[in-house]
Amino acid sequence: MHGEYKVPGGKLVVADLTVADDKLVDVHISGDFFLEPAEALEDIIAALTGLPADMSASKMTAAIEDGLRPGAALVGFAAGDITTAVRRALGLSKTWLDFDWQIIDGAPESPAMHLALDDVLAREVAAGRRKPTLRFWQWDRPAIIIGNFQSLSNEVDLEAADALGIQTVRRVTGGGAMFVEPGSAITYSLYAPESLVSDLDFAGSYAFLDSWVLKALNALGVDAFYKPLNDITSAKGKIGGAAQKRYSGGVVLHHVTMSYDMDANKMLQVLRIGREKISDKGITSAAKRVDPVRSQTGLSRDAVIDSMKQTFRTLNGGSDGAITPEERAAAENLAETKFSDPAWLRHVP
Repeated sequence: MHGEYKVPGGKLVVADLTVADDKLVDVHISGDFFLEPAEALEDIIAALTGLPADMSASKMTAAIEDGLRPGAALVGFAAGDITTAVRRALGLSKTWLDFDWQIIDGAPESPAMHLALDDVLAREVAAGRRKPTLRFWQWDRPAIIIGNFQSLSNEVDLEAADALGIQTVRRVTGGGAMFVEPGSAITYSLYAPESLVSDLDFAGSYAFLDSWVLKALNALGVDAFYKPLNDITSAKGKIGGAAQKRYSGGVVLHHVTMSYDMDANKMLQVLRIGREKISDKGITSAAKRVDPVRSQTGLSRDAVIDSMKQTFRTLNGGSDGAITPEERAAAENLAETKFSDPAWLRHVP
């Protein structure tokens, strides 16, 4: 049995093994990683040999860690990455290519409708009525989208937002506030089976689910990389941020907004971004946090999105999809009854 796992931003780990009497035997671990001392590879193989083939990921990782000699250094990978390679060899851990992906790039929608679509499509994937999906958002108006746990009054200058005709909505995921205008941002959502990230911790799943978009940006000449927990950034500044929600039924909603051509001055008028928020950025102006994709690629927004879709298809497969009439009707109802409701917006005043 053979399994491979490329660590996001790290090295390749390869596992070759046999199963006999429901135990791991004849285990070989290889890859382009660094390991000191070299003899620690023997520790890893010894720790894996004889383990039950159906052992949970957490217990397998713990067994590897316990088996390592004191002072062993794993560079470019970790014990959990070895577990993922082993479980892929066993057919227990999924890869992107194990799923039949759909890609949706529809017409502009209202902010409340986008948030409702996220909830509806995630639940449809969980119910098995929709294939795993990548959806690109198109904004029909300026908006501020705050995180589920943010204080509305602390984050948004509502008077300034109203004066500028900017709508404020609250999403179901955590994280920080976003400011968008039509054509100014690239936003996408993944509705992914939880089995795709079941061997990763919560933090690791962020980098993994955005590994494809880093490759897409790199191919366009953007020196993009992931900054834990949830930022996509570059040497020239932050590009975007991610947020997640786990649904019962085994689905992860993972969405990202990247700045394409942000009006930083307008953003600063409506978002109450204080010094504490940017205290760890080494800068004095919040406007400098945003480095638009446009300035680093020189491409139109549509061209960037087309390139992203092509990269996703090349790496993970995927065919064109669409929102069904039933999904749209459910989302319209949810947009009206929840995401347009002032009580939802102000549930953290």
